[in-house]
Amino acid sequence: MKTYRSVITGTGAFIPPVVKKNIDFTVHNFYDEHHQRITTSPTEIVQKFQEITGIAERRYVPEDMNCADMAAIAAKQAVENSGVDPETIDQIIVAHNFGNVLKHTIQTDVLPAIASRVKHSLGIQNPACVAYDLLFGCPGWIQGVIHADAFFKAGIAKKALIIGTETLSRVVDVYDRDSMIFSDGAGACILEYQEVDAATGPGVLSTSVASHCIDEAFYLFLGKSNFPGSDPRVRYIKMKGRKVYEYAMQHVPQAMKDCLDKSGVGIDALKKVFIHQANEKMDEGIIKRMFRLYDRKETPDNIMPMNIHLLGNSSVATVPTLFHSVVSGAQDGHSLHHGDVVMFASVGAGMNINAVSYRY
Repeated sequence: MKTYRSVITGTGAFIPPVVKKNIDFTVHNFYDEHHQRITTSPTEIVQKFQEITGIAERRYVPEDMNCADMAAIAAKQAVENSGVDPETIDQIIVAHNFGNVLKHTIQTDVLPAIASRVKHSLGIQNPACVAYDLLFGCPGWIQGVIHADAFFKAGIAKKALIIGTETLSRVVDVYDRDSMIFSDGAGACILEYQEVDAATGPGVLSTSVASHCIDEAFYLFLGKSNFPGSDPRVRYIKMKGRKVYEYAMQHVPQAMKDCLDKSGVGIDALKKVFIHQANEKMDEGIIKRMFRLYDRKETPDNIMPMNIHLLGNSSVATVPTLFHSVVSGAQDGHSLHHGDVVMFASVGAGMNINAVSYRY
């Protein structure tokens, strides 16, 4: 028996070349949200940060690049890997949060849209190839996959280029401890609607999405620097870290279970979870809680690839870059085989959660 599913046929990524190590932050003075200098030594702050998040270093773009440049590089790689003719792409969906932010400025530039710039960079002339941006916090790339899957099922499109790209280094407050989490990067995929075997064929099996926007809406926001006397007109990314952690631990495992249950695949068949690289301890806790929802006391070994240790949290780019590293054989200790069931999952500003069950 045959059916149609949304199948990833090519992936790409751009990992910025500038390495920012934890030791680089030990020369900083950190201030809290009340603009009081934190008396704990920067070295101790950095050590505790690494113990909690797992981040040892992160990547920043060079001064002459922006998020549209990274998106175009990742997109070209995905197109080449898939072998598709760019002129046959129906949609270009670009997930980001801040658009292009030129170095030494704090103003976002999304005119024209980043997706329009990517289409321009790829030289696609077909006017029926619709390019648009998607703002959904860190889960943006996964939401782009969900969008494309819905458009395919509606008969509106058959082939999509989906990109997650972000330059968080341009919007961080260096006086804020949370700034050490964030990084830059871009990941992309080609998604095609293909006829496959219903029982064993690849593609998107199910999805799950949720938004909590009452008390949770401003867990991530833009605010002025923690530095005393800073200009309130200049704003940076801010995060209520404890609130985000508690929210994720409470809601993400259930959303992931909901997604897997919809797929009709049992928990024992799940081979990998590509989860948003936000915080190592948090991600480990989420996976553990999800398995407990299935009365599994132990989490399977090697189920959760991670690149946060060296790449940090690049928001919408973490999941696609992680997936690309595994399918391209660049992630030590992790590989995929045809027929493996995996899950993509993320949580971020909104607050938003989403998950996709996918057979490779």
